[in-house]
Amino acid sequence: MIKSLKDCTVSGPFRTPPSPFAAVGFSLNYQSGRLGLKVAEADDYADQGTFSFVFRAPQARLVNCVITGWSDCDQPGAITESMMQAACGLMSVHGRSTGAIQPFGLQYVSTVTTALALQGGMAAALGNLRGLAVSDSHISMAAAALLSTSQYIADATSTSSSENLSSADADHFPAPPFISADGIVFELETLNPDPWLRFWTQLDISRTLAGKGWTAFLLRYAKAIAPIPGELTRAVSKLGYADISRLCADAGMAICRVRTLDERMDDEHFKSNWLKGPWVFDCAVPQPGLPLTSASGLLPLSGLTVIESCRRIQGPLAGHLLALLGARVIRIEPPGGDPLRGMPPVSEGCSVRFDALNRLKVIREIDIKSPCGQEEITEMARHADVFLHNWAPGKALELDLDYADLSRVNPALIYAHASGWFTDGGEISSRSPSLPGTDFMVQAYSGVAQKISRTCGIQGGTLFTALDVLGGVIAAQGITAALLNRQLNCAGAKVTSSLLGAAILLCSDDFQNRHDFFDCVPPAQSVLNRVFKTGKGKIAIECLDDDTLLRLMQTLDLSAGDKSELWQRLGRSFLGKTAAEWLVVLQQAAVPAAIVIEDLNDLHGDPRLKPYLEIGSYTRVTSPWRFQ
Repeated sequence: MIKSLKDCTVSGPFRTPPSPFAAVGFSLNYQSGRLGLKVAEADDYADQGTFSFVFRAPQARLVNCVITGWSDCDQPGAITESMMQAACGLMSVHGRSTGAIQPFGLQYVSTVTTALALQGGMAAALGNLRGLAVSDSHISMAAAALLSTSQYIADATSTSSSENLSSADADHFPAPPFISADGIVFELETLNPDPWLRFWTQLDISRTLAGKGWTAFLLRYAKAIAPIPGELTRAVSKLGYADISRLCADAGMAICRVRTLDERMDDEHFKSNWLKGPWVFDCAVPQPGLPLTSASGLLPLSGLTVIESCRRIQGPLAGHLLALLGARVIRIEPPGGDPLRGMPPVSEGCSVRFDALNRLKVIREIDIKSPCGQEEITEMARHADVFLHNWAPGKALELDLDYADLSRVNPALIYAHASGWFTDGGEISSRSPSLPGTDFMVQAYSGVAQKISRTCGIQGGTLFTALDVLGGVIAAQGITAALLNRQLNCAGAKVTSSLLGAAILLCSDDFQNRHDFFDCVPPAQSVLNRVFKTGKGKIAIECLDDDTLLRLMQTLDLSAGDKSELWQRLGRSFLGKTAAEWLVVLQQAAVPAAIVIEDLNDLHGDPRLKPYLEIGSYTRVTSPWRFQ
């Protein structure tokens, strides 16, 4: 935490949040405490249609932060986690790999919304201290959900090509994850085709077939599918986990079994990770008189400069969020540009998936491995406010571009590292697993995959890049907190965040239920949370309590009975009308329901989402924040 932020306060209805925002209230309490903010109860901000809290910082005007379900609180539609997953396309993306559209067992939209809302409050206070008259910050759960799927939306809506998703063969179970002969579910990982080919050829798989598997394996990050040939999954399923692990070691592949939440909580250093939260801050000694930049525009971070040297999703998304808040982001790419610029589909000379996270940035091509390039970056950092990277452990030190190097030329610099695993003072901890710090490895290790599988009845986690996205959000959030601290205390800082920290946020309700670390109550589980087929389309239903379930049964003229039989009877009942017809009926009965978006192109048809979608050569997701 940032101890000097203890004079900043977040006030809101944490003990009795409006029921649709119970997960938001719980997560806001946890995140605020881990940042070092004071948390104060204030019931007068409670309202069923919104969740409001006030952010107070010394010498800044109060910032009223409002969270709604949709773009404003007057728009119709139930506000629950699953309703947002259904209406904004997350369920669709999650269901691609198995063909079963369903909630994925996490308070995901609520967690992302909370992080963005808290970041908005801190950014607005920072803007006040830098000369802007900002008093209100607004965000909606719908905006957060769309932001989470922005790359998938870009891919699906590109005018240069139509999305063509491969369907899974009926002959094999969905993979990854894989399962061994002794019943252990595990993930494989490599970022290079050579270890992949070596591994499978050891199992007498031809290079041609292994190559097809590699192509399918790569689709996890781009398409949230992995239609790996059945011959590969059957071959590995004939071996025990110990034998598979030895073959992985010989081939240079990484392997991680899907661990349970209980195993994660039994880790020796789990409690310290939980109490620390998803960030590590190392703040420099305050230097009164340190020159700080005034705002130069209407957005809170206007006039600030961010240097970003990142690849893939986590780091680039963090830079994108800072750009949406008004910062000038200079993105460093290798000579010739980032290879991901050419990832299909391409529109106007650039991958739409790449453009979705990088379109607002200034591009500088620099060879960071050369002394000349390193000198150029050091000189850029001299005049920057933030330096952000997601390099592999030890690379910053090797390049003479670590915090010690750059803070010498710029004591006011905020140095940020978006990492995969544990962090101690900005460096990867010796306790970190010797595994690649990628989304699916961290899902397997952290318990997130098991939590999803427990809810969805599948073997592992989601191929939607849940941790990469949330990891980018918390990286940007930590940078904003460090910038606020710098404005208040004239001190630079090093801030490190991780995908494992993002996983802690997503499992925080489980951890609190077991350990009761804090004076806050996790949200209760819904009594019904399912997707049903209708006469046309699918509809998601979430009953947060027994009274709502009773209204649903009365609406469908169903009697009480065994739950397994009830689900079957509900399924038969919903076939009698279309999803659109059922939505009207259930809204009148005050039962939370939403039509499930199965094709991301259909997002345009929902007027509640239009404020956050910009149509062009592909559909761009706009800023989730509104400031006044």
